[in-house]
Amino acid sequence: MNRSTMRTQEQEPPVSLPTDQPPPWTPRRIAVWAGIALLGAVAWSMLALGRGEKVNAVWFVFAALCSYAIAYRFYARFIVNRVLRADDTRATPAERLENGIDFHRTDRRVTYGHHFAAIAGAGPLVGPVLAAQMGYLPGTIWIIVGVIFAGAVQDLMVLFFSMRRNGRSLGQMAREEIGPVGGIAALVAVLAIMIILLAVLALVVVNALAESPWGVFSIAMTIPIALFMGVYLRYLRPGRITEISLIGCALLLLSIVAGGWVANSSLAGVFTLDKVTLVWCLIIYGFAASVLPVWMLLAPRDYLSTFMKVGTIALLAIGILVAAPATTMPAFTDFAFNGKGPAFSGSLFPFVFIIIACGALSGFHALISSGTTPKLIEKERQVRLIGYGGMLTESFVAIMALVAACSIDQGLYFAMNSASGLTGGTAAGAADFINNRLGLAGVSIGADQLNAAAAAVEEKTLVSRTGGAPTLAIGLSTILSGVFGGAAAKAFWYHFAIMFEALFILTTVDAGTRVGRFMLQDTIGNVVSRFKDTSWKVGSILASAVIVAAWGSILLMGVTDPLGGINTLFPLFGIANQLLAAVALAVCVTILCKSGRVRYAWVPGIPLVWDGVVTLTASWQKIFSENPAIGYWAQHQAYKDAIANGKTKLGPAANLDQMEQVVRNTFIQGTLSIIFAVLIIIILLDAARVCLSHLRSGRAIDSEHPHEQSRVFAPAGLFATAEEKRIEKMWAERGPEPAGTAGVAAGRE
Repeated sequence: MNRSTMRTQEQEPPVSLPTDQPPPWTPRRIAVWAGIALLGAVAWSMLALGRGEKVNAVWFVFAALCSYAIAYRFYARFIVNRVLRADDTRATPAERLENGIDFHRTDRRVTYGHHFAAIAGAGPLVGPVLAAQMGYLPGTIWIIVGVIFAGAVQDLMVLFFSMRRNGRSLGQMAREEIGPVGGIAALVAVLAIMIILLAVLALVVVNALAESPWGVFSIAMTIPIALFMGVYLRYLRPGRITEISLIGCALLLLSIVAGGWVANSSLAGVFTLDKVTLVWCLIIYGFAASVLPVWMLLAPRDYLSTFMKVGTIALLAIGILVAAPATTMPAFTDFAFNGKGPAFSGSLFPFVFIIIACGALSGFHALISSGTTPKLIEKERQVRLIGYGGMLTESFVAIMALVAACSIDQGLYFAMNSASGLTGGTAAGAADFINNRLGLAGVSIGADQLNAAAAAVEEKTLVSRTGGAPTLAIGLSTILSGVFGGAAAKAFWYHFAIMFEALFILTTVDAGTRVGRFMLQDTIGNVVSRFKDTSWKVGSILASAVIVAAWGSILLMGVTDPLGGINTLFPLFGIANQLLAAVALAVCVTILCKSGRVRYAWVPGIPLVWDGVVTLTASWQKIFSENPAIGYWAQHQAYKDAIANGKTKLGPAANLDQMEQVVRNTFIQGTLSIIFAVLIIIILLDAARVCLSHLRSGRAIDSEHPHEQSRVFAPAGLFATAEEKRIEKMWAERGPEPAGTAGVAAGRE
């Protein structure tokens, strides 16, 4: 392909470089990649072969980064060029359908920030921390290998296929590609699962921010900062990405410091909110973020939070490299095999692959990849950076969370992640449980040690602080205080981490609500066509109200759950999330088969088979297990029988009202588990039927939007190459961009 074919008009500068070709293999380049491969192999050997001794946390960093580098350089390039055939001469929906509300051509750096912020919610923080009870090795293998061959592949392919179909939602793509039966099942399943996911993500935010004026103030301040950034980019200094990035970052850091001042001032009471009040605040915020133009709040706020997210994880990685802490958790614990862990019940297979979703493979990401992000991308080849690269970044977050959890004292870890029904909620009760009833040899702790750990971070207690977020905060504060500030700074780093986690998760809630609105409008649009127009104000307001009401009601159920919302809802969240990934991968396989690219169907097909086996096995156990600690219906029946026998309390349920609430909650959760499993089986069978039908007929069907020539240029990677800078200069010298194509953040500096 020559230069002239990269132009859509002879008098215009090029809109694309020739098809992405790797640089030539020079001796220096060969040496660099050989070194990366060797370092990665050594790191993996240290993690996998070490037994009976503590492993230096540095090896986790090297194993992850070396694996990511090789995967991004080779596998992601192969998928984009060979499997997807990305073409930068083709106009994206953001260019063709620009409306300044949902479709908005956005600088790739802002889009990457938005996408990463939207997908990186509770999963990469909470899941690895909970899974650490099984040892460090199962989680490490699944997080790194899973993201390379499953999670990043799903995100990349769904993003690309949605972009080629005018930003269609996952449910709508399933309906159009698979057919009416599987498609309708997919629409129902995706929308229902979406509601569960948003509720659980919001629940983690509520648990992290409840009674925390520091965290509430800092999080609240990100909203006016984001609004200022949106106005700045649209009206004051269009296209000045670096400029507003520095301003936004400075304001964000100021809000974090000011949060500490507020927490110690007379204003603390104003920002000290209980869980129910926080639920209503989140509902109002989610509604506003869904209906406001994307440039005004959603994109700049997510971009802003990315500074905090990436910066904190990079800081943690530096802290690990400098402090070189050793893991206290072994490669495997007994809980990996007996399934009796206090953080969650169930054996290594299948539950470690369910508990660790985000960071390895997450169906929720497919909703973002077919929701807001495909409506923002400037050029097709940017999907490699945004889809695959964004997921690799999230995977690194998960690895850092796992390392932080595995580096703290095992006794403290299990005291924090055991329910109050086991520990009694006191330091003495927790010490008794750990020392006498936990069942792990060599793990012990005293009540005075637990009290000292709480005092070190200025908390009243750390006992039974379940949900993963406080444990990660302890791990992060332990590592960072060892490098920056010493023991005196431990409390600061702990509260900094709590705020960081809340910010991390909240960005998923706002983007997810908007995606839910798109999905509901797509679904209703099959009956009332006007709803398909996402820029229709009445439709967007009505759909947003329904979505926030749905996840808000489940969130209220979670914050008042006697068994602890996380302990009961997170397994359902994990199963629903991975079943959603099965839908996304099935859509990808179907599109490849229908479009005549069946020889590449193995790329999403292999992770689809694995995910299907894992999630349906987990669903079977949650539905049919006779162990009340695992099976929803077994737990439901146990509490129902206890009520019938006149008991007024059982386990964590302290009175009859709470026992009846457990009966209601387990009925809802068990019923949803059955519905989700049945719907997914229908979808997979119908997708298989469609694929076989097209294989037999040999016909190729192109369901993409027809090719329209692009009239703009943008670099493909995070940093522009010399050739890309040369073309950008040509466009700058040419003058203003064609009318209707300029996006708020799309200008060039």
